[in-house]
Amino acid sequence: MKMKPLQNGVALSVTVAVFYSLCTLVEVLWPAQFLGFMNALFHGMNFRLLQASELHPWRQFVYALAVMMLWSFAIGACYTLVHDALAHVHFHRLVHHA
Repeated sequence: MKMKPLQNGVALSVTVAVFYSLCTLVEVLWPAQFLGFMNALFHGMNFRLLQASELHPWRQFVYALAVMMLWSFAIGACYTLVHDALAHVHFHRLVHHA
């Protein structure tokens, strides 16, 4: 079955936007817990050194959100094109003949 690049690009873009927005909300509501989670997620890196003394302006949030949505749309669409291009390749045959 052939996938649709635009549909998959939009789906990934919207998914990234939702998760980025939720991540930002958690950061705003519970900054200490958020930093603890980030430190654990990235194998103990100390993100507290990067913590700003004030909240992020909305303009920065919207800009970062737009960049992430555009980038994830491109990744989703590209993934679909690569997936469809490789759909006819039988990888198990390639492995056995190598």
